Amino acid sequence: MTTTVPRDLSSLTWRKSSHSSGNGGECLEVADGVTNTVPVRDSKNPHGPALAFKAAAWAAFVSGVRTGRLS
Repeated sequence: MTTTVPRDLSSLTWRKSSHSSGNGGECLEVADGVTNTVPVRDSKNPHGPALAFKAAAWAAFVSGVRTGRLS
């Protein structure tokens, strides 16, 4: 199945990582609502480029970070 990420990312609902701090440090935002794809961007540059990952790959990455396999 192929998913197309919309060119206009402003229509997506972005949320900041639950591990982001309020001090303006290194924060990621992810967007919901794109089938089988997780768009990711730098919260300090919301109008800059975004990356798009397959949902399964993103889930594996997040799991690796949570379990300490990736640190």
